[in-house]
Amino acid sequence: MVKNSDLFSVEHTIAEKLINSKEYPWEVLSGISDFIKELGKTLPEDKYEKAGEDIWIAKDADVCPTAMIKGPCIIDSGAEVRHCAFVRGSAIVGKGAVVGNSTELKNVILFDGVQVPHYNYVGDSILGYKSHMGAGSITSNVKSDKKLVVIKSDSEKVETGIKKVGAFLGDFVEVGCNSVLNPGTIIGKNTNVYPLSCVRGVIPKNSVYKTGGVIAEKYN
Repeated sequence: MVKNSDLFSVEHTIAEKLINSKEYPWEVLSGISDFIKELGKTLPEDKYEKAGEDIWIAKDADVCPTAMIKGPCIIDSGAEVRHCAFVRGSAIVGKGAVVGNSTELKNVILFDGVQVPHYNYVGDSILGYKSHMGAGSITSNVKSDKKLVVIKSDSEKVETGIKKVGAFLGDFVEVGCNSVLNPGTIIGKNTNVYPLSCVRGVIPKNSVYKTGGVIAEKYN
């Protein structure tokens, strides 16, 4: 099964300590809120503004006045939060990341350089360094039968014991427009997902997820 060390370059997130404390990505989710509250207290006041209860925003971040930000939340240096974005809490927005118009975040870690720029929902998920979700693509974080999420690959199944699990994108993942990442989806580094895809399970690194769920090796 894919580990945090396989997916993420932890030097590209303020949440490095939290990520390194767990072996698998879904194990990180329950600790995001408390981690933000503790880390926020240590952030330098000359670089971060305390903008509300458990909300810390870098002074050089660009946050639109129409965005709704709820804590606990850290918005890091150079990040951009656009018109009518909704950060519901327990969210880390990395350095230079983009949270777009009408995008909603909940219990997430966006690594540095992540882009969720247009009409995205990202919940109970971790998006690796410079990963990108195309317009309208979303993470589905609850199964239709409301059962606990199981991570599935070709060779094994792992019970998370958690009801709400979104998706975990490795570094440099590209998700095409209007795609749905089903609960417990893991996408390896440098993988591309075609637009209008319905993705589930573990997708290997350096691959292309095509129409109909066909997975091909990616050639650079």
